Amino acid sequence: MSSDHHDRPNLPPPRVIEVSDRVYGYVQPDGSWWINNTGFLVGRRGVASIDSCSTERRTRDYLAAIGGVSSLPIRTLVNTHHHGDHTFGNHLFASATVVGHERTRQNALAFGMPFSEPIWEHVEWGEVVLEPPFLTFADSVTLYVDDLRVEVRHVGVPAHTDNDSLVWIPDRKVLFSGDLLFNGGTPFVLMGSVTGALEALEQVRGLGAETIVPGHGDIAGPEIIDEVARYLTFVLRLAEEGRAAGLTPLELTREADLGEFAHLSDGERTVGNLHRAYAELGGLERGGEVDLFTALTDMVAYNGGRPLRCLA
Repeated sequence: MSSDHHDRPNLPPPRVIEVSDRVYGYVQPDGSWWINNTGFLVGRRGVASIDSCSTERRTRDYLAAIGGVSSLPIRTLVNTHHHGDHTFGNHLFASATVVGHERTRQNALAFGMPFSEPIWEHVEWGEVVLEPPFLTFADSVTLYVDDLRVEVRHVGVPAHTDNDSLVWIPDRKVLFSGDLLFNGGTPFVLMGSVTGALEALEQVRGLGAETIVPGHGDIAGPEIIDEVARYLTFVLRLAEEGRAAGLTPLELTREADLGEFAHLSDGERTVGNLHRAYAELGGLERGGEVDLFTALTDMVAYNGGRPLRCLA
C-alpha cells in the first residue's frame, strides 16, 4: 500500500527513525495540512504509540511500519491533542488503550467526522470511526514501557489547542511535542492562544530535550523552540500594528513582510493566528471562542480563493 497521495506520486514516503534505543519517530513528508508525525516505543511485551494519522490509508501504513520493527501488540495509544490528523486513525488500534487529556476526548467528539471541502483540497479519509481517548487525565499521567518512564503532561494553558500534552522521556531527553512545535511549517494557534503557546514553549525549553519529534516536519533539536517562539512573537507584534492601523487580519497578512518566516509552508495560517491574536488583544481569554469559520474562510481567501493545499 503506497503512502503517496494518489494525485502526488512524487511525495516522499514516511520514514521510521530510531531516535533513541527502541524509541522511534515516524515522520510523514511533507508535514503540511493533515500530514502529521507520530512515534512509538517498543518494550518486551508490547508497543506504545504516540498519536495516529489522519486517514485510514496513512494509519494502516503507520501500523505496517510499526509491524516492520516489532510484531508485539500495540497496548497503548497516547493522543497529544484532539485534532484529527492525530486522532482519526485511533479506531484502527484495536487492542490499545487510548489515552488523552479529558478535553482531548471532549473536543474530538465535538469536532466529529472529518471533512475537507470547501476549506481543504479533497482528502480520501477512508472508513473513519470516531475513537477518542477512553482513559483520560486532568494534569498528567505516567506510562512505563518496561522500566522506561514516559511522562504525558498537559501543558496547563491553551496553546495550539486547549488540550495539548507533551510526551517526555526524561532518561533519554527525547520529547514528542505534538503540535506545540512545527519544523518548516507555519505554527497554528487559532484554536488555542498566541500568548499561551509562548508560555508553553517556556515549559518545553525547561525540559532540556536534546531530540524533539515535532507534530509536523523533520526531527530536530531544541533550536526549533526558539524558531517557533520568534514566529509567535512576530505575530503578536504584527497584530498590535494591524489593529492600530484598522486592518483586518486578512488585509494585514496580505500587506505584511513575513521576513524570515516567508519560507514556511502553509503561510495562510498566519491569517488564522492573527484572528486569534486580535481577539486576545481585544480582551478575549486564552482559548476563548473565536469565529473559526470566518478565520478559515479568510485563510482560503488569502490562498486566492482556492481550497488549502492538502496532500493527505
